[in-house]
Parts: sequence; C-alpha cells; structure tokens
Amino acid sequence: MSTLSASFPAADKVRANRVGYDRPVFAYLLNAPALLAIFVLAGYPIVYSAWVSLHKFNLKRPNVFRFIGLDNYSEILKSPEFWSALWITVQFTVMVVALVAILGVLVALLLNQSFPGRGVLRTLILLPWAIPPVVNGLMWQWIYDSKIGALNGLLTTIGAIREYRGWLSEPLSALLALVSADVWNTLPLAVILLLAALQRIPVELYEAARMDGAGRLQTFRYVTFPWIAQVLLVVLILQTLAAIRAFDIIYVLTGGGPGTATTTLTWQTYLTTFDSLDFGRGNAYAYTVSLITFGFALVYFRILYRRGNFEG
Repeated sequence: MSTLSASFPAADKVRANRVGYDRPVFAYLLNAPALLAIFVLAGYPIVYSAWVSLHKFNLKRPNVFRFIGLDNYSEILKSPEFWSALWITVQFTVMVVALVAILGVLVALLLNQSFPGRGVLRTLILLPWAIPPVVNGLMWQWIYDSKIGALNGLLTTIGAIREYRGWLSEPLSALLALVSADVWNTLPLAVILLLAALQRIPVELYEAARMDGAGRLQTFRYVTFPWIAQVLLVVLILQTLAAIRAFDIIYVLTGGGPGTATTTLTWQTYLTTFDSLDFGRGNAYAYTVSLITFGFALVYFRILYRRGNFEG
C-alpha cells in the first residue's frame, strides 16, 4: 500500500509533464478571471480614489482637475473640523468597544450557565445582530423621540423624569444615544464568539479550582480569562474597526448633530464629499480614515500574534 501511495505523486508529475502544464502556473491561470474581476471591481476604484485625493476636484467647478499632491491631506490636518471629528470618533469608539467587551463577557458567562429557557435566550440574543443598521437606527430614533418616544414614556411612568426630553437634541445625550444603539446592534456577535470560547474550557479546570479553594473572581482570573483572552482580543479588533467606520447608524439616528456633537470622521467624509461636493478632499478624508483603521488593525494583530496559543 505504501509503495502504491508513494508512486502516485510521481505518476501525477509524469502526467502533468505529458499534458504540458506546470501546476502552479495552471492554478494561477484558473484563478485569473476571478483575480481580474476583483481588480476591476475593487482595485480600480481604490487606485482611482487615491489618485483623485491628490487633485483639486470639486463638482461645483467640474472643469477644474488640478494635481496638488498632498495638499488635501495637509489641509485636512490643519482644519479644526478634522480634529473635532477625530476626538468624537475616539470617544464613540472607546465607549462602544468598552461596553461591548464588558457586556459581551457578562452575557456570555450568563448564557454559559445551565437554567431553564437557556436555548431560547441564546436564540433571542441573535435578533439585534440580524437587524440591518438602518432599521436599527430607525427603531432607536423612535425610542428616543422627544414627543412619542418609548424611553420618555417609560421614564415618566416610573417617575425618573417629570417631562419628556429631546435626547437627540442635546450633545452628550445624543452621543450616548448613538453609542447605546450601536452597542445593542453589535453586541450579539461578541457574545457568540465569547460563548464559543467559554464552551471550549475543560470542566476539569473548574473542578481543580474549586478543590484549591478558589473563589469566583479567582476562577475567572486564572481559569476563564486566559482561555477567552484571544477571542476577546478578536472581538476588540472587530468592534474597533467597525466603530471607527460606523456610518449607517449616524446617518439615520443623529445626522451628525446636534451641531457637530456626533460628527465622526466617516460623517465628516460624507459631508465633505456629498454636501460640499469636494471630491478631492473627500477622498483624502476617506484615505485618512482608512490609514487610521489600518494602524489600529496592525497594533491589534501584533498583540494577537505575540500572545501565541494559550495552554489549558
């Protein structure tokens, strides 16, 4: 049997030489149509938008298309709008990532316990994730409505507030409303990933911890956390990148307002490109956001690969 199996690669090589093709080259030829389609549909717009970002190009003066190098990028870095949007993006991202990480761990620990109806609850936790971001934004817009909003109705019923408030018309409450809506929509993915990691932990480790007299916090610190740390880092990566690029929920829920209270970098990119019709600077904004996102991704992946594999 071993002789026959050893002879198969040689036979394949002879057959390949007989028909006159080299396997790696043939593999590239088979993938060439797909690679060409990817380049045309994705690669060309990326390259062209980078080229446009190096030009002065505003649709208010469509005949002007002048190469200005990195002037668009330097003007962005000098503008107060950029730094204001960057600071709001940082606040939004930090709050969303922190809440998703903390709540994700707590909910995953809860769903990992045995109790009646656990299967139903695990199914229901997926519903927010299944709702499209635009629909999610419309739903939360109704919840926060200053006249008929469900949140105002609930809080006045229990006596927490005396009169209805315009949650989306105040800078701080608008940002917090945006954060809560985004967390509600994205939390289930973190819960699923963390729950899968929790179910991989050997039961023997918990039994050994109990025999050693470890309490709940000690068990979580020395048993649970090391096993879910890498998955938690993956959750942080996904949530950070998604929060930096968040657009749908802002477009529907706050529109960047009130004023510029929820104007993130992605929303500023949208305003520059489609409100001011400055496609040169708008593409520069888009690439600035991409570079920031890429930088965070590199840092996260460096940390992830440094950690290696955990041993149980």
